[in-house]
Amino acid sequence: MLSITAGIINLKCAAAALAAFGLLLSGCTGRAAQQDRPHHTEHGFRNIHLTENSKFGDFLKWRWERLRKNIPAPSAYDFPIVENDPEFLKSNRTATTLTWIGHATVLLQLQGQNILTDPHFSERASPVSWAGPKRVVPPGLALEKLPPIDMVLISHDHYDALDDTTIRALVRREGGDRTMFFVPLGLKDWFRRRGIDRVIELDWWENRFHDGLEVVAVPVQHWSKRSPFARNQTLWAGWVVRSSDFSFFFAGDSGYTRHFREIGQKYGPFDLAAIPIGAYEPRWFMKNHHMDPEEAVMVHQDVQSRKSVAIHWGTFILTDEPLDEPPRILAESLEKKGIGADHFLVLKHGETITQ
Repeated sequence: MLSITAGIINLKCAAAALAAFGLLLSGCTGRAAQQDRPHHTEHGFRNIHLTENSKFGDFLKWRWERLRKNIPAPSAYDFPIVENDPEFLKSNRTATTLTWIGHATVLLQLQGQNILTDPHFSERASPVSWAGPKRVVPPGLALEKLPPIDMVLISHDHYDALDDTTIRALVRREGGDRTMFFVPLGLKDWFRRRGIDRVIELDWWENRFHDGLEVVAVPVQHWSKRSPFARNQTLWAGWVVRSSDFSFFFAGDSGYTRHFREIGQKYGPFDLAAIPIGAYEPRWFMKNHHMDPEEAVMVHQDVQSRKSVAIHWGTFILTDEPLDEPPRILAESLEKKGIGADHFLVLKHGETITQ
């Protein structure tokens, strides 16, 4: 009886985790892609360099195996937070800076513009406030201490990238008439349902000029799923931001793919890139959609980045590797490739670099 009850509980936990993560499965949901846009399907989008698609059974297998692993609790970590200078960031109009706030959220200051990537300031990466991955480290720069935000880049619709509470708070803070949101195809409606109209929606390789900056949506290998019946109905993307003399690449969330070499050929070399290094174990399940630190170094090379910053690690426990493991493997991978650590930085939460 106990084993049957435990099995039921585990299945309920798996279902809850499925909703909380919003990180389910990828795959083609339609029958025919447009010939000139092969990532489009009849009902949504797909990855074009990926032949293996995850199945629901794979997700359940991972969650079942995870129950037998000794995954450290959030309290096991004590990541330092750097005390930055919010007043400088608010007044800065000339220096190019990047501040790692945590996970995939960075504040980029470029040509007098304040740009946020995948802003997340909530306690959990989840559709509910009482369950799901809990923040291990507070935001390195509190939302109320941010400079006025001119632009937000959203990579995809998962709960660790698109946070409802944060988006609403940003709009309230800015009055709704300052911040421009750049999103992949299909996500504009999500914003409009919240009364947010300053949204530019782009397909892969499309660009727009905004306040003197060029913004380009570029292909990455991931998936979208925010509700049980909306798999791959919205697109996922990385972002390129360019001024007349500086270029920035935000990889968002992606498995390793030859898209990155294409991005480097079209828009490289980059002065600065934000590249994910975490959420990669177990590899049999995560490899197609989350790169590991060794692959992150390959991306650094593919996009021809002069300097990269590690993101998507050390903030939420999303997968099986210890949160403090990615920087160690990154350092080993850089050494093997003969790349200096100063070319691929691991910042502390809240740390600011000036270009």
